[in-house]
Amino acid sequence: MTDKLNESIEDLTQNLLKNIGENPEREGLLRTPHRVAKSWEYFSEGYRLNIDDIINNAVFKEDCSEMVVVRDIEFFSMCEHHMIPFFGRCHVGYLPNKRIIGLSKIPRIVDVFSQRLQIQERLTSQIAETLMDILNPIGVGVIMEGRHLCMQMRGVQKQNSFASTSSMVGQFRDSAETRNEFLSIINLKQF
Repeated sequence: MTDKLNESIEDLTQNLLKNIGENPEREGLLRTPHRVAKSWEYFSEGYRLNIDDIINNAVFKEDCSEMVVVRDIEFFSMCEHHMIPFFGRCHVGYLPNKRIIGLSKIPRIVDVFSQRLQIQERLTSQIAETLMDILNPIGVGVIMEGRHLCMQMRGVQKQNSFASTSSMVGQFRDSAETRNEFLSIINLKQF
């Protein structure tokens, strides 16, 4: 982020503190506007990242025809409706079509899209669509399980609730057998 943008976020935070009845000159809050600006620099990093740079040519020709799965990828994002965090686990699987991707690139793709203002439904689809575009695989499956603080801290205030979303593309959508294999690997009995 630019210094001007950081400065603007600091000013907004200072005004927010005043508007909720706090004293921004109080010892514990003196550096809060700066810390908030630095936090948002990280929370919004996905807007400044480029998928091609993240992938960095880590796509390889390979005759692998079995499902590739990376499960339990931790993620966090910021709800675009309330700007409050949601977080959880993401499971990604694909059926290669003579091309594979470096395994570490899958969590990096999750990070690119999660470090933006988001809704979980779109986030799930963006990950699947990106892998389809990069690899042209036989199919992709993505399941995300998230806890949304906008549901837990405000509104309905249901602290034990979580949301599950899926995006099944290609063989994962068309074949119950493929979908069930994916669900079995990630240890979800039903979805």
